Amino acid sequence: MSGRAGLFVGLRRSLPALALAALAGCTSLPVVNPDMAPTDRNSVQFKTASGRILSPERSKEVLARIAGADQNPDSLARHLALEQEVSGSPLSLGNRVVLLENGPNTYAAMLSAIAGARDHINMETYILGADEAGQRFAEALIAKQAQGVQVNLIYDAVGALSTPKEFFKRLTDAGIAVLQFNPVNPLAAKAGWDVNQRDHRKLLVVDGRIAVLGGINISSVYSGGSSSNRLGSGGGGASAKDRLPWRDTDLQIEGPVVEQLQKLFMETWESQKGPTLATRNYFPPLARSGDEVVRAIGSTPDEPFSQIYVTLISALNSADTEILLTNAYFVPDPQLVQALLRAVARGVDVKLIVPSVSDSGLVFHAGRSHYDALLAGGVQIYERREALLHAKTAVIDGVWATVGSTNLDWRSFLHNQELTAVILGGAFGAKMREAFERDLSASNRITLEAWRRRGPGTRAKEWFGRLWEYWL
Repeated sequence: MSGRAGLFVGLRRSLPALALAALAGCTSLPVVNPDMAPTDRNSVQFKTASGRILSPERSKEVLARIAGADQNPDSLARHLALEQEVSGSPLSLGNRVVLLENGPNTYAAMLSAIAGARDHINMETYILGADEAGQRFAEALIAKQAQGVQVNLIYDAVGALSTPKEFFKRLTDAGIAVLQFNPVNPLAAKAGWDVNQRDHRKLLVVDGRIAVLGGINISSVYSGGSSSNRLGSGGGGASAKDRLPWRDTDLQIEGPVVEQLQKLFMETWESQKGPTLATRNYFPPLARSGDEVVRAIGSTPDEPFSQIYVTLISALNSADTEILLTNAYFVPDPQLVQALLRAVARGVDVKLIVPSVSDSGLVFHAGRSHYDALLAGGVQIYERREALLHAKTAVIDGVWATVGSTNLDWRSFLHNQELTAVILGGAFGAKMREAFERDLSASNRITLEAWRRRGPGTRAKEWFGRLWEYWL
């Protein structure tokens, strides 16, 4: 079961809870000043692997070195300053970031990290199925727990709604500490309860030194990479959509920023009143592992506003040459639409890759209801073929890139707990741009003329989806 389908099933089984959520009223998104710009590039601060915050003079030197070595130094300096201004905290130097495309590659990296664990494993996921993929991870985690490695696991109650209780009992019987995020049953909740708030993060932290994050869940839908067309395989009763390989993007990270990711896991565990964690070396000293500047951003619906949303809108407003977005569930709010249209108006090349099919028809058509305005304003829209797109990435000006769990929709920015990594620099930006181009070559461009010829049935689905977009 997909993330969206799982949520809808959970809500259907909890209609009274949905009614309460509706009566509670609607949360709003923060307004980001479109004229916001870095006031002083010299105010950028960096944090080293040892945890030391560099002096203003040393930070200026590092900024000049990083920007000067880049093919687009002015854009990089501007985005570094903007990220500093939005976050209010030093940017993390000395990280190694590996781009992981598709399920097989990401699962291989995750299972390799788990196999190499010596002290602890912290894992947080939305979906954890009891299928072949879930069983592989269960076996790997149980084996490490048996070796004395402490395993701590957080899973979302709605995301894993179809996973049998026996699956998790097997994990707890093996000594693994298992925490269910926001149970559907309010009587089982230990923290504040809201069935509409979900933990959509996907995070693995091993020994406090290596992390994997992105959009991937633990499910056998990821068994094939997006380059392997499985349309002719599978059971005779399955639809073509159900047999499509899933396309996702994740990161493997080593270096100082892993400490931030570990803290985000710990905060979730504490906020959900999980059992006291076994004593382990959760925050070991972290040495420099690479050359990437990274910021980890976690958001929760309990905060006044989504840091991920503010960061994204600010970066879009600051774009100078190019915006490349890839997103699985694109149901934009008015401010996001305006940020894209304003970017086109000032000469920025804006391209958006979205799915051509989706595991959620309602979300799919709600997103399409925005095509006309975006296409008329010059945004280029492409729909990915031959795969079920689940990636959530952005590349701006070739130097500002994000990979995470966050969709471009109301749910991610208002109702979900999400996780995103921002990577600043031309080297990694180039890798992200290459990945975007690969997806672009497997996508069909949607033109305004062709779109306006769509039939009344399609328009009706869009209208209905638009009515529900805040809750999707």
